[in-house]
Amino acid sequence: MQLEIRPDPAEVGRARRWARSRLAVSGIEADEPLAETLILLVSELVTNAVVHTGRPAVLRLSLPGTEAAGEVTVRLEVSDRSDRAPVPRCVDGEATGGRGLALVDGLADRWGWSSEGAGKRIWCELDRCARTSGAAQACGGGTAAYGGLTYEAV
Repeated sequence: MQLEIRPDPAEVGRARRWARSRLAVSGIEADEPLAETLILLVSELVTNAVVHTGRPAVLRLSLPGTEAAGEVTVRLEVSDRSDRAPVPRCVDGEATGGRGLALVDGLADRWGWSSEGAGKRIWCELDRCARTSGAAQACGGGTAAYGGLTYEAV
């Protein structure tokens, strides 16, 4: 499933709402760690596409069906029409931006990017373990600390 993104910062909120609705349909609860991490990753990758390219983009989610109770992988992709490679930046604790790709690296189980025609595709994946005690848990995930803030995927 995919969502067309206009080059407008307001699209980040729309992308988060869209992703939340897709998670609910797939059986991933809104308060599940995987869902919370995925929404943060949607925010970061869509923000990067909107802010750094100034061009339309496409958000894609590959989610498990509602019958999937075992280990599954959720994949998020953002394609844009800029041929500029994504570059993680080093920022100090006072900076208000520049941590997006570092967060993706710290929270996703895997991520990468590839050239795609006249643009590129940035993707990340999150693993979800089998259900235990009635709730599915994120398998991988990690902890990322940047500028005095800690982000944790459990």
